[in-house]
Amino acid sequence: MSKYKFGPAYSYGLNKDPYVVWHSAFSPQECEQIIAEGERKQPKGATINVDFDNTAPSIRRSKVSWLREEDVPWLYPRIEYIAQQLNGHHYDFDLWGLNEDLQYTVYTEADTGFYKWHQDQYTTIKNNIDQRLPRKLSLSIQLTDPTEYDGGDLKIHDGNIITAPREHGMAIAFPSWQLHCVTPVTRGIRRSLVVWITGPRFR
Repeated sequence: MSKYKFGPAYSYGLNKDPYVVWHSAFSPQECEQIIAEGERKQPKGATINVDFDNTAPSIRRSKVSWLREEDVPWLYPRIEYIAQQLNGHHYDFDLWGLNEDLQYTVYTEADTGFYKWHQDQYTTIKNNIDQRLPRKLSLSIQLTDPTEYDGGDLKIHDGNIITAPREHGMAIAFPSWQLHCVTPVTRGIRRSLVVWITGPRFR
């Protein structure tokens, strides 16, 4: 289980955007590096947070593998920089860092891969995850060229349903309490990297 503490936070102001983006956060070559490492770890059926042993295909149909800091030492500082900048410019959350490994996720046409509406906040103590540092900011990184698949849209619900943009190498950040889903993939394969940044409980 990776634990990666962030350095001092940036703070430039606060707004309440349902999500924010960093265009071209990663180059196509860097996306391929992440994909290669994720595939090397042999993705397995994804589980849901209410039961880490339950694949629940009616709720979530995808495969995941987990990238530790030692697997991709160049990637963790990049994640820190992107998360700190987006958080500092837009949310100003009190963040600690990463309390979990990075999740490489694959949604395929063969599985009609999807993930129904959910929040990223976990509610039970499992797998040695420290509940004193809850997930506060979620980060989704688009690893696949969007021309290579149909469906697989990331949608965010903040009272209205918003379809997030899909751009190769883009990072999208949103509060972990925000309802979101991934629509079924109908052609090709969608690959992403999902990151949860933790911090002290909200007060």
